[in-house]
Amino acid sequence: MSNFIIRKVAVLGAGVMGAQIAAHLINARVPVLLFDLPAKEGPKNGIALKAIENLKKLSPAPFGVKEDAQYITPANYEDDIEKLAQCDVVIEAIAERMDWKHDLYKKVAPHIGPNAIFATNTSGLSITELSQGFGDDLRARFCGVHFFNPPRYMHLVELIPTVHTKPEILDQLESFLTSVVGKGVVRAKDTPNFIANRVGIFSILAVIAEAKKFGLRFDEVDDLTGSRLGRAKSATFRTADVVGLDTMAHVIKTMQDNLKDDPFFPVYETPAVLAGLVAKGALGQKSGGGFYRKEGKTIKVLDANSGEYVEAAGKADELVGRILKRPAAERLKLLRESQHPQAQFLWSIFRDVFHYIGVHLASIAENARDVDLAIRWGFGWNEGPFEGWQSAGWKQVADWVKEDIDAGKALSNAPLPAWVFEGPVAANGGVHGAQGSWSPAERRFVPRSNLPVYERQVFRAPLFGEAGARDPLTFGKTLFEDDHVRAWTDERAGEDDVVIVSFKSKMNTIGPGVLDGLAKAIEIAEAGYKGVVVWQPTSLKLGTPGGPFSAGANLEEAMPAFMMGGAKGIEPFVKKFQQGMLRVKYANVPVVAAVSGIALGGGCELMLHSAKRVVHVESYVGLVEVGVGLVPAGGGLKEAALRAADAANAAGAANAAGAAPGDLLRFLQKSFENAAMAKVSGSGLEARAMGYVKQSDTIVFNVFELLDTAKKEARALSAAGYRAPLRPVQIPVAGRSAIATIKASLVGMRDGRFISDHDFLIASRIAEAVCGGDVEAGSTVDEEWLLTLERRAFVDLLGTQKTQERIMGMLQTGKPVRN
Repeated sequence: MSNFIIRKVAVLGAGVMGAQIAAHLINARVPVLLFDLPAKEGPKNGIALKAIENLKKLSPAPFGVKEDAQYITPANYEDDIEKLAQCDVVIEAIAERMDWKHDLYKKVAPHIGPNAIFATNTSGLSITELSQGFGDDLRARFCGVHFFNPPRYMHLVELIPTVHTKPEILDQLESFLTSVVGKGVVRAKDTPNFIANRVGIFSILAVIAEAKKFGLRFDEVDDLTGSRLGRAKSATFRTADVVGLDTMAHVIKTMQDNLKDDPFFPVYETPAVLAGLVAKGALGQKSGGGFYRKEGKTIKVLDANSGEYVEAAGKADELVGRILKRPAAERLKLLRESQHPQAQFLWSIFRDVFHYIGVHLASIAENARDVDLAIRWGFGWNEGPFEGWQSAGWKQVADWVKEDIDAGKALSNAPLPAWVFEGPVAANGGVHGAQGSWSPAERRFVPRSNLPVYERQVFRAPLFGEAGARDPLTFGKTLFEDDHVRAWTDERAGEDDVVIVSFKSKMNTIGPGVLDGLAKAIEIAEAGYKGVVVWQPTSLKLGTPGGPFSAGANLEEAMPAFMMGGAKGIEPFVKKFQQGMLRVKYANVPVVAAVSGIALGGGCELMLHSAKRVVHVESYVGLVEVGVGLVPAGGGLKEAALRAADAANAAGAANAAGAAPGDLLRFLQKSFENAAMAKVSGSGLEARAMGYVKQSDTIVFNVFELLDTAKKEARALSAAGYRAPLRPVQIPVAGRSAIATIKASLVGMRDGRFISDHDFLIASRIAEAVCGGDVEAGSTVDEEWLLTLERRAFVDLLGTQKTQERIMGMLQTGKPVRN
């Protein structure tokens, strides 16, 4: 078996999508050449260079660390075209014009390496038609690879072959996109707009049509079709504004131009309101206004009748809101039977999508699973449309849809196909079952891909009705379980040698019960396993995967102690937390933290004390206690002091007699600023740059591989003869002179009113803890000394009125109070 190694990728086109694809490949440590036309003025690579500069300014950020922009190599077709021969994959991402793409292909085709994969990032043009004019060899290596915008954050990539594409090319590309780039790959048929945009844009068009029929406002519709339905918070019209109304109009036009025989063709007419906005240049977020517009601090929404912007105030009716909280079958029944226009609207948009996917499944996808995953990963739905149909009762919903079609209420009179009502799907009660998902072409339920890359996913993205799928809450052999944690092993052969600990608290916060469970799991592992992995099942959220690892210490669990004993009453809780972290650090087997999503406060401290960290690229890490008027007190500041001493020693700035305070302060500065300013990393890569993740730690790009990678790291440490670190007894600290230096800079910030008096107090206590307290510069202390400084600072601050105000504000509103 030969390795498929991608050494370098060329991206053709430095526009919005091309540049961001290049950026995310750099995140994944794949060298990239970014091509565009030679500039008419200035440096020949000016267009690509400008695109790279613009990437640094975009929000959300395309790079995990914006300084990584330097690793994209700019290129132009005139001077650098021969460099294409160095690339194992070439991705074309220029504008959606068939003629422009063909012109470019003629230019680059002779220079593409004989074994390179050539792919187009088109969002809807025919891949077969794009390949016209290629020789047989290049045609066999050509396919569509459709990233969703923004490429760093959107999990979906559609892979679209032609009849000529070699199967092994697709397997290689799918493996690369899944594991290296971290995507969820769905294979689509070569039909206009493929799967996600075809169904997703139809869904939006149906929403616009039904909203007009029932007289609903745009903001009213968004309140109904967002998180209440388990879909993206931006719902329908806000999403359109974010995507760009011109982009949406282009995708709709692709459907108009290429689907003239579609029974839903009348629905593909560009809505008048959308056409009007585009004609005026109101393209959504990028132009400052679309369906919504911000005026000062006020968000206004377009009034479809007057064409003016009015204050956004449309909301779901309370009755309809209650209906949406009911179980799936009851919810659809009540929506269908209610005479409330909002309820009738919601039933209609559900019916329209069920009707559409039933009619079109055979033509757009190999099976129903691909439709559901494409919509979940591409449009942020928590469940795909086939899942929603099946969970509400397949036969009953099918009968209701048929009744509406027959009564002329649907958007098309096309009947549902026979397989919906009879045969294996009807007998199974839906399209997902124990054998896989329904394929109309094969007339059977087809299993998931068995590519080796998927062996790394202990839990693959689940589907409703897919019997036999592993449930991360119950899978494996439970060693013990209580209200706080579950400790378990993967009982498959060869996988049962690592104890996995999963928290059960809200946001995976850490209280006394979680600490006790973690200590018990370590004790069990020390008696007969190779290591412990702390991993949270919430990293496999149904819609868009990711986190939280832990939102930190459970302040609510500590409140009774505070109510009874005041600030001093909390001290035993803080001490228990500190001892829990030391138990992790000095365990006789490696404890590996498998991190995705947020790891804040105590969650960050758990990471810091682990033997190793395996971190998903979308991890947001930081010591944020300042936000509630406190200092980190679970050993996070102690670890900062230790790491500074180690770094100073490594740099030769410290010796057995201690270190010069200026030298130690240099190594402490970043850690102090991180904690004092409550900085949170914007990615796992930035967490490494901030010092929370070590260079020796592992960053994974596919969250579904997080657990498997963490278990392998634990085994590797064990196999290498893991020993817990020795407890340091002589830690050189920067002392009082360094504290004075830090405070001097804080005085300037306070007097300039950049920080409040209470911020000054908190930052001063952080400085005291990381510098080792009121001792001479170069003095040596032990861990307990540093932990005591943290603990005292925490308790003292908790006794202040302003900190109590911050805590209550956070518990009541979820937002930090600045006082």
